[in-house]
Amino acid sequence: MAKHLRTSTDYTIKTGTGSSGSNSVILDTKTTRVKGDLIVEGTETTLDTTTLTIEDPIIRLAKNNTNTTDTDSGILVERGVDNNAAFYWNEGDDVFKAVTTTSDGTGTSITDTALAKIQAAEPAAASDVATKNYVDSTSGVSLSGSTNNQVVTVTGASALQGEANLTFDGTTLGVAGAITTSGDAGDISTQTINIDSGSATISGLRSNEDLILKASGTGNVVIDDTLTFSAMATDPTATAQTILYNKTAGGGGTGLYFRSTAIGSGAVGELISKKKATALAIALG
Repeated sequence: MAKHLRTSTDYTIKTGTGSSGSNSVILDTKTTRVKGDLIVEGTETTLDTTTLTIEDPIIRLAKNNTNTTDTDSGILVERGVDNNAAFYWNEGDDVFKAVTTTSDGTGTSITDTALAKIQAAEPAAASDVATKNYVDSTSGVSLSGSTNNQVVTVTGASALQGEANLTFDGTTLGVAGAITTSGDAGDISTQTINIDSGSATISGLRSNEDLILKASGTGNVVIDDTLTFSAMATDPTATAQTILYNKTAGGGGTGLYFRSTAIGSGAVGELISKKKATALAIALG
């Protein structure tokens, strides 16, 4: 038979000296239902249950924290013989942290022993946390353009920083602006030519291969300064193109020689100086 106890004022059950004593009130029943608010004013609440269900959608921690002391707050998981795990707000660093810890949750701070991993789905929005796979697959110097891969400049100090060398493994590298190098380390080298910024030298890299300066269309190769020829020890072999070279001056008085298979059957010829030409003209009348 159900029993009801009704009072018109507060009702107190007190054992021994109350909350300062050592006695307990034990409710030995399958279900204990509290229809009003439950307020626990002690220093510790222990729930030895296998399943905990809470209707409240927001759990409030550190209720009486006045922010006058450094109080960490979060969830701690007991792990037996291993260090415990915690996900908590670190008040000193102002960050959420996932860690392993030797703390047991009885104090107001968490002592980190190591950071713990957090797994998440691949990001879909700009504010989503990025996974390692997402970063590995999208980061790098190669940035996808509308039609071709492009390497672009970015703002900010050291915003785009590569390794010691930048290797382009594509077919064609197009540069719309200027290429500026500095010092001996600013050399430009390909499989066929080398531009040495230290000695201001353009040289071919393939053995016995011509180095050709060629203008486009009807343009000309223009030398906008003096043109100097190094002395040749011997005459070069005649080719279908006229070869112009320098060696010790002969009868022409210039030391500037030419040779071509189309001229004199490839015989060596010397350009004649104005003085020699005038003297020859006088001598021949």
